[in-house]
Amino acid sequence: MNSTLTKLSLVFAVSLPTGVLAQSSSAISSGDTVTQGATAGGVPVPNTSGSPAPGEAADLAKQLSNPVASLISVPFQLNYDTGIGEADADRWVLNVQPVIPFDLSDNWNLISRTIVPFIDLDSPVIGGSDTSGLGDIVQSFFFSPKAPTKGGWIWGAGPVLLLPTGKDEFSSDNWGVGPTFVALKQKNGWTYGALVNHIWGVDSPSDGRDKTNATFLQPFLTYTTPDAWTFSINAEASYDWNEEEWTAPLNIGVSKLVHFGQQPVSFQLAGRPYLDSPSGGPDWGLRFNVTFLFPK
Repeated sequence: MNSTLTKLSLVFAVSLPTGVLAQSSSAISSGDTVTQGATAGGVPVPNTSGSPAPGEAADLAKQLSNPVASLISVPFQLNYDTGIGEADADRWVLNVQPVIPFDLSDNWNLISRTIVPFIDLDSPVIGGSDTSGLGDIVQSFFFSPKAPTKGGWIWGAGPVLLLPTGKDEFSSDNWGVGPTFVALKQKNGWTYGALVNHIWGVDSPSDGRDKTNATFLQPFLTYTTPDAWTFSINAEASYDWNEEEWTAPLNIGVSKLVHFGQQPVSFQLAGRPYLDSPSGGPDWGLRFNVTFLFPK
């Protein structure tokens, strides 16, 4: 029973946020003042109106979709999946995913991305007990150049760590480490690219299970409009090399970035049919995401 619950839940330990996209506006990324006009002599006039300048919301929406953007953000991502096990059970997962950039030099940033999952799972077997609790934490670090390549590609690479913080039913019960890499490109509102990582277990689980050996692949395509609507499609494909099984939801979503006073917030709603899943895995699900942004 515990191994079944763990296998159904661990996909959230390697998946990264669905907002995956842009190292966009140089003014936003570098922390320069965004301006909305100029004097007759061409001197920029700072925006002091308390409302966002034209284009600022769209620029932030593009940055939000980029895992290595120089932007502090705190997403609260709620995932609902159903059709699990013989009982067609439901699962709710709240991922708290703070993203914090660090300025290493004139040319490099370090981006810290953390995923903390809180899981509530109905019993996948008839007559079983429901369970809820903390899942394993995943911590990624991306070393990323501040400027795109000559070809316009934005990229980042570094280590990913698996911390066995979860409740017994939701934990891999081993520490894990591996590489992670992301590459993307933007043009005319479009963004496309992919993120990949692999985690190997370091120590052996106490219950005799195999060490973690899992690959995560997330290709993505998004389009952001001038009024800060973002339409996105991405796959979150995880492959368990021990069980030789795929778990692959396809997320199709729409999001809107708005301002409450000077506080930018993004709201996202997505459907997530499963292209593949282990025996007893979910059939489909939904996602609702609220992200607070803190631009420099």
